[in-house]
Amino acid sequence: MSQSPKHSADHPAPTSADVARLAGVSRATVSYVLNNTAAVRISDQTRRKVRDAAEELGYVPHAAARSLRAGHTRMVLLPSAHVPVGPLYSAFFDELQWALRRLDYTVVQYGSLGMEPDEAARAWAELRPVAVVSFGEIALTPQGVEVLKRSGAKAVITLGAHRVEGAHALVLNQPEVGMQAVAHLVRRGRRRIGVIMPEDRGLDYFSGPRLEGARQAAAGTGAEIVPLPLRYEEEPAAELAERWRELGLDAVFAYNDEYAMLLMRALQDAGIGVPDETAVVGADDLLLGRLLRPRLSTVQIDMVIGRQLAELVDRVVRDPGGAPERHDLMAARLIHRESS
Repeated sequence: MSQSPKHSADHPAPTSADVARLAGVSRATVSYVLNNTAAVRISDQTRRKVRDAAEELGYVPHAAARSLRAGHTRMVLLPSAHVPVGPLYSAFFDELQWALRRLDYTVVQYGSLGMEPDEAARAWAELRPVAVVSFGEIALTPQGVEVLKRSGAKAVITLGAHRVEGAHALVLNQPEVGMQAVAHLVRRGRRRIGVIMPEDRGLDYFSGPRLEGARQAAAGTGAEIVPLPLRYEEEPAAELAERWRELGLDAVFAYNDEYAMLLMRALQDAGIGVPDETAVVGADDLLLGRLLRPRLSTVQIDMVIGRQLAELVDRVVRDPGGAPERHDLMAARLIHRESS
């Protein structure tokens, strides 16, 4: 059990000199140990003594002072998501943060709700991050990228459907998801295909391009695409199911597996057979979809793992002078099961 720090809010904060005295080492050694300096050889015993002394005193390094000495921070800024993201993306973000931490970066999530793109870039720049990975909700502009770089950001990486001048681009090919789903349904002989458009705030960033891909897949086939707005709640799903036969739909691409499962249950409750009367396809290939009856057909999305993105961040931070790169972040393929 760790000891309580030997100071309180009424006493000055401990310094590296205090840690050095308690550990019986120099202040330089304290700095090398607590900053994980690899260029200096320090024995494991000395490292333990320094860390034990710092813990006992409740000492933590001053981030701003450390940044001044290094010439930059070790902060990677991740603007926080304001949209509901599914398990696939949550796992990706979690792995990215763990991987960055293992590379000795400090990960900071920044709430940017309601900000305009250039306003957000200026706010992020105030924190002097060494890298920014923008997940697309704030559509960075070339001017915003330049503001961040002038503030000391060595790596600016965007995640979205389009490249931004000056930034490294991770491209999410969302149209391919809708294209794979509808191409499969067309091959199965379906000709009037609904496409669920979630009404949850922010999901149009994903659903719009997926609808575009669905329309591309249907073009020239004689199939018709019918957008279907839907909230992720049982009552609106039941109401949509009650109107299903009036709409004359024989298939649906339900945006993702969660919406597909919600709608499939509503269709079954309304007496509409799946897949005999209506075929259903989701996306993300969640485990729960494989446990349903009928098992859910889905678009499996193969995303670049978080560790690879963290390694890209680290590489660009170490060598920021290279030309901006484009990396495809995901590929998609249809998994055919019983629901279609």
